[in-house]
This record gives sequence, C-alpha cells and structure tokens, in this order.
Amino acid sequence: MTRHLEDAVLADVDRRLADADTALATQYPGDDGRRQPIHTVYVPGDRYMATTPADWSSTALESARTAGGLDAVASMVGATEGTDCAPDTLATLVQHKLSTEPIEDLRIDFEDGYGMFDDATEDADVERAIAALRTAIDAGTSTPFVGTRFKCFEANTRARGLRTLDMFVSGLVESGGLPDGLTLTLPKVTSVDQVEAMVAVAAALESANGLPANRIQFEVQVETPQAILGSDGRAPVAQFVHAGQGRVSSLHYGTYDYSASLGIAAAYQSMEHPAADHAKNVMQLAVAGTGVHMSDGSTNILPIGDADNVATAWRLHARLVRRHLERGIYQGWDMHPAQLVTRYLATYAFYRGAFGPAAARLRNYVHKLDSTVMDEPATARALANVIHRGAVCGALTVDEIETAADLPMTTVRDIALGRPTRSDQ
Repeated sequence: MTRHLEDAVLADVDRRLADADTALATQYPGDDGRRQPIHTVYVPGDRYMATTPADWSSTALESARTAGGLDAVASMVGATEGTDCAPDTLATLVQHKLSTEPIEDLRIDFEDGYGMFDDATEDADVERAIAALRTAIDAGTSTPFVGTRFKCFEANTRARGLRTLDMFVSGLVESGGLPDGLTLTLPKVTSVDQVEAMVAVAAALESANGLPANRIQFEVQVETPQAILGSDGRAPVAQFVHAGQGRVSSLHYGTYDYSASLGIAAAYQSMEHPAADHAKNVMQLAVAGTGVHMSDGSTNILPIGDADNVATAWRLHARLVRRHLERGIYQGWDMHPAQLVTRYLATYAFYRGAFGPAAARLRNYVHKLDSTVMDEPATARALANVIHRGAVCGALTVDEIETAADLPMTTVRDIALGRPTRSDQ
C-alpha cells in the first residue's frame, strides 16, 4: 500500500496539537471512580445529632409501615411499572438499605436551612454539631459522606460563612481528624472569582491545620442565573469546574433560589420547570468528561399529614427521582425522612429495571456474541456504568451481576470507567 505522508507530517501534527492534548488530558480526565452518593440530606445545624441517621431511618420505616409496607408504597407510586422487578423484591432491598445505610450523604446546614443568628449562637451550634459528628464518627454510625454548608461569599454573609467553615474544619481536625467523606458546600455562587477565593481558603485551611495539599474539596451550588449565563455571554458554571484547580467535587442545582431569581411564581417552582431543565442541561455539559459529579435539587412537597397528602407527595417525589435518573443525573436532595422511602424505591427500581437488558448487551458485546443490537465502546461504557452504579448503591448484588453479565465485577467497573480491562480476565 502506497503512503505519501512522511513521518515529518505526523511529527508536525503532534507539535501543533501538543497543547490541546495536554489541555484535554488535564481538564477532561474522566471519571476517577470515586463513589457518588445517590442523594444529599440537609439538616439544620442546630438540629443535627449523632443519632440523626438512625432517627431518619426509624421515621422512614414507620411512614412506610403506616402506609401498608414498602411493597405497598412501591405499588402506590408505580415504582416497578414497566419493569420485571417485583414489589416484594424491591421492598426487601430497600428495607435493608433503610436499616443499614439510610443516609448516604449528610449536610449539616448553616445556610438557608439554619437561618441568621448572632455570632455567639452560631458559634455554639457549630461547636455542638462538631461534637455530635465526632461522636458518630467514633461510633461508626456516621454517614459515608458528611460535611457542612456554610453561608455564601456575598459581602453581607462572607465573614460569618468563613468563620463557620474555619470552626468546622479546624474543630474536626482538633477532635480527631477529618472524615474520609468530608464534603463542603459553597452556596449561591455568582462568579468565578468566588470559586477562586474558595480555592485560596481551602489552601489556607490546609496550611493552618497541617493537612496535606488538596485534602479539602468542595461542592458548588448553582442557585443564581449569573452562574449559568454571565454578562459576557459565557457560561461561568463551566469555568467554575476548572477554576477550582481540582478541588471542585460536584455541582448541585438549587431549585428554589434559582427559580425565584428568575421571577418564577412560587406555585410553579419545580425541579421539572423548563428553566430548571435549561440550567441543569448547561451544568451537565459543564461537568461532562471532567470527573466532577452533578446533583439535581429537591422538592419542597413533603410526605406528611393525612394519607392522601402523603401518597400525593410520594408519587411526586418518586416521579422526580426517576426523571433525573433517566436524564443522567444520578443524585438529588432529600429534605424529610419520609422522602427516603421513595428515594430508594424509585432509585432501586430504576437500576433493577435497566439491569437485565444492560447485562445482556454488555455480555454480548464483551464476548462478541451474536446480537440484534450492535453496540460500540461508548455504549458499552454506558451499559456498564448503570450496572456499576446500581451495585454501589445496593440496588444490585455482585452475584446477580456476574451471573447475568458473565463477567467479573472488576471488569464491569473497568468498562464503566473507560479503563482497559485486565489481561487475566
């Protein structure tokens, strides 16, 4: 076969694209494999206790029992419609989850959910929260991810927010060290400058507390229109990720602050409003390929009160959870213990419903079996990803995955993360 391009041409192309290659590799490294919680629970800082996860577990299970059991709630909200997952199977899995790990990610809130108090009051509440969290950590009853949301970097709350952040991080260090799943939330971000300022604060806290570099990471809450569209016509939220210098772990959508900022009437503020979908679409583009996670927001329609109100709120919550999962957003917020019931029912039903077809297609792809669907590497990653996420949250077991996919779980994980599969498998 005749070749006309000399090696010098390739060398020239390599030279021309060297900077672009470096930028792509550093700015879009892909998923690093760290666990993403399926939800974040917000608890006001003055109400957090070491027993909060257990208390939420009891309340969630009791609310389901009152409604006839988890299988009855699953049927009520249509969690298993269109799937081959039986309500009793789903109920058994969710019962175990609510009994053993009811909350995956807990945020001790000193921002909107807490309110404005004098310094002495907030200082005392921060100190008490640190002591309670240390008790839970030492007892092994804390949540896999835990942290605080402090007041934003707007001028009127900046000093108080930094004071709480400093007390929280330094207090944990002094009382025994930072938990592995420490997560800090920077709310109401309006500019890239605020993200850069948070990077500087994180570095200063590491230095002051003798922590290794880059130990402190943080989430950015997207709650303002300025984060989605800047005055220069750019999308600042995309810059947030890179301005964070590797410290931004996730972007979280704030349903009600964002909606209110656009002048949307309270009755129509929702996770599924077109304005919300637009913001989340931009956020999804901003994090794609970066390894930064993304979370949807919350619904303030709570499953409390009489049976009809509870059922209506559960149906809404289950539908909204399913909706963001179908759109590739794998995390959301929960504001009340009874929402855990539909969080796990809807999430587990989603993964179990996707599992059978995904496992069959992944098995056919890897083993090169005849199939009516011709999948490509990118699709194989998506198939493996939904299986892997289902396993991490407890919706799927390793045994059933390895049987259905005819693959070791390690191989499924490697495919999901876009890594070469191991040569001995």
